[in-house]
Amino acid sequence: MKTVITTEKIPIKLWLNEIEPGALRQSKNLANLPFAYKHLAIMPDTHEGYGMPIGGVLATKGVVIPNAVGVDIGCGMCAVKTSLTGVSKPELVKIVDLIKEMIPVGFKHHKKAQNENLMPAGFETVGMHIVKAQFDSALHQLGTLGGGNHFIEIQKGDDDKIWIMIHSGSRNIGLKVAEYYNKTAVKLNEMYFSQVEKSKELAFLPIQTDEAHKYFAEMKYCVEFAFANRQLMMNRVIQCFLEVIPSSLSFDPVINIAHNYARWENHFSQDVIVHRKGATSARLGEIGIIPGSQGTKSYIVEGLGNPESFTSCSHGAGRKMGRKQAIRELNLGEQIKSMEAQGILHGIAAAKDLDEAPGAYKDIDTVMENQADLVKILVGLKPLAVIKG
Repeated sequence: MKTVITTEKIPIKLWLNEIEPGALRQSKNLANLPFAYKHLAIMPDTHEGYGMPIGGVLATKGVVIPNAVGVDIGCGMCAVKTSLTGVSKPELVKIVDLIKEMIPVGFKHHKKAQNENLMPAGFETVGMHIVKAQFDSALHQLGTLGGGNHFIEIQKGDDDKIWIMIHSGSRNIGLKVAEYYNKTAVKLNEMYFSQVEKSKELAFLPIQTDEAHKYFAEMKYCVEFAFANRQLMMNRVIQCFLEVIPSSLSFDPVINIAHNYARWENHFSQDVIVHRKGATSARLGEIGIIPGSQGTKSYIVEGLGNPESFTSCSHGAGRKMGRKQAIRELNLGEQIKSMEAQGILHGIAAAKDLDEAPGAYKDIDTVMENQADLVKILVGLKPLAVIKG
């Protein structure tokens, strides 16, 4: 932990030296909520979000806040270690081309519905009306990457192994659930004259209400769908590897961790609802994934179970520039040159791609240093090839 702000209703504990004004304002809003518990934890990759800063960890008593989870419910990471110790450039190019054929990116979906058996069970549950309405659409989105900061990377670990890493979420089904229940929370808060100002974008659902129970059920489904989405993509990336390098190739079990969700946990002897928005669980011994940018290392980590962060850590490097700012200010040639000097197959070809350039992100090494009390590094992973949405 780097510093503590004690001017608000509860302390704000920060794992970074400088926090941008917008994220600080949002952190103070959270710290003054009447149901906020113990303290607020701000991870080293934090930047301004919608209502709650991305990289924030908030525990509450008696309420759940849809905007403290976010619109991409269940978004997260998965990684697989292969038995390969190297891959040639021609092999890498073939694998990347096959992946692009098999996995739609951006706004693209599969033309045919995917196998319904790959979907999480329970969508027929009474009350899951948003999931039900989106189910057929989700069957076409299962096994698709999405856009923004989502990616598929092939990496070389400092354990001398080739790794596969995927970052993706719950696609449109998570967005629809998030939007519906935030609007529901806004209406309820207005009806009952909530003391939480609407302008703070932190409308809440009291946990004893039917609306909160339904949100929890549909949120959980979206978290499971996001994992199923990553699993299907990972299986197809593995198929691409086997098609190009078929001989004596094996793959370790998948590591998976989400970074947008809320769940019941016990902290400081109290059962509370912990909201992680762009933050990951880092319980003692828990294996996690912290990605950098497409031009820097990512890390496989082990949680240290630090209670001060509600046993959490960062979900990545974190943005230091907004998307429009990055496109406006970064130099296209310099960003391309930096990655090509490292031999990385990348997707930056035009100014519009600069929103996901390495220069738009914080220094991952500083981020990792700032959370040395939250996780320990197990493996560092250098990007070899990157597929972006």
